[in-house]
Amino acid sequence: MKSRVFNIEEARLKQEIEKRGAKRVIIQLPEGLKPEGPRLAAVVEEARALAIVSADPCYGACDLALQEAESLGADMIVHFGHSAMSVTHEPVPVIYIEAKVNLSLESAVRKGLSLLKPWKRIGLVTTVQHIDKLGEVRKVLLQAGKSVVIGDAGHSLYAGQVIGCDYSNAQAVMNDVDAFLFVGGGRFHAVGVALATSKPTIVADPYERRAFSVDADAQRIRRQRWTSIEEAKKGERFGVIIGLKSGQKRMEEALQIRDKLKMAGKKTTLLAVREVTPEALMEFPTLNAYVNTACPRVSLDDATKFRKPVLTTNEALVVAGELTWEQLIKKGWFEG
Repeated sequence: MKSRVFNIEEARLKQEIEKRGAKRVIIQLPEGLKPEGPRLAAVVEEARALAIVSADPCYGACDLALQEAESLGADMIVHFGHSAMSVTHEPVPVIYIEAKVNLSLESAVRKGLSLLKPWKRIGLVTTVQHIDKLGEVRKVLLQAGKSVVIGDAGHSLYAGQVIGCDYSNAQAVMNDVDAFLFVGGGRFHAVGVALATSKPTIVADPYERRAFSVDADAQRIRRQRWTSIEEAKKGERFGVIIGLKSGQKRMEEALQIRDKLKMAGKKTTLLAVREVTPEALMEFPTLNAYVNTACPRVSLDDATKFRKPVLTTNEALVVAGELTWEQLIKKGWFEG
C-alpha cells in the first residue's frame, strides 16, 4: 500500500538497488517517516536485497548511518526525507529520496495571507518536501498583491530551501523583505528562520491547514539565550563539544572557539560525542558551561533540558568578547 502523503519513490528505490547490485541496504528515516519502515523493507527485498531499517533517531542529512552501515556490512544507505547537504565522497553509497508531499498548499497559504497583511515584501521559504510547489505558492502571493523574494544564494540544494541548521537562503534576502512565509509543518524550521533573520515569520501548515506566527516562540528563545550567555560568562571551565556525526564534525571550528575562550581567560576541555544529551554532559561536573559545535538546534531547542549553559558557537563569541549581544541578534544564531 503506497503512502497517501509522501512520495517515497518505490520504483526508483528498486532501480537503484538493481543498478548498483546492492545486497544489503540500510533504510534511514526521520521520525515522521518511520512508520513506512516495514513497507519499505518489503520493497527492498522485492529487489532481492537484505533490508535493515535503522531505528535510531535521524535528524537530517548531517546524520547519515555510516557507522551502522560499516558495522552491518551494508553496501548502500537509502536516506529518506532530506536532500544531500553537499557533494561528498562517502565510504558507503548514499541514495537520497526526498519524500515530496502530496498535499495542496493553497488553503494554508491563503490563511497565511491574512497574517501577512501588515507587510508587502515577503520572503518565501520551505523544506525539501514542498520545494516543487514553491512556484504555486509564489503565484498565490503575487495575486494577493505581495512582492515575493526567494533566496538562492545559500548552501542548500534548492532555491528557497531551509534546513534545521542552515537558513542561508533566508539570510541572503532578509534585507530585501519585510517578513517571511514558511510553508511546511510545525514550528521548528520557522523558528529557525525567525532567529536567523530577526524578521516576522508566518507558518502556512498544509498538514493542519492553518497559519500562525512564531514570533513569540523566537522571542522566548532569545530571552533564554540571553540568560544562558550571562550565566556562562560567570564560568571558568568550558567543555567544547565536537560532534561525531558525519555532517556535524567541525574540528577546526572547535579549535578556534577553544583558542578564543582561552584568550578570554577561560579553561577549556575538548569533548567528542555522537549524541549531545544532558546525561552525557552530566558526567563532567567540574565544567561550568559548554560550547556546542555540532548541531546548533540542540542548544536552542533543548536548552531547558540541560542543567548548565550549552552555547552555540556565535554565543560563545559573545562570552569571548568577539561579539556583542546586539551583533549576535543581527548576525543570527546560525552561520550563513
